[in-house]
Amino acid sequence: MPWKPEDAEKHTHKADTKTLKDLWAKVANECLDRTGDEGRAIREANAVVARNAET
Repeated sequence: MPWKPEDAEKHTHKADTKTLKDLWAKVANECLDRTGDEGRAIREANAVVARNAET
């Protein structure tokens, strides 16, 4: 099941804008397609959002 941008709020508090939520969903879904590992997909999406939230 692909993630939606609204799902980002459940996994990281740093996704506090629409842009970051969209980014989180994009990264999570791409990683899930690539690896099939939901936990890894969430971790990667959280890391990308954290890096982008700091800038």
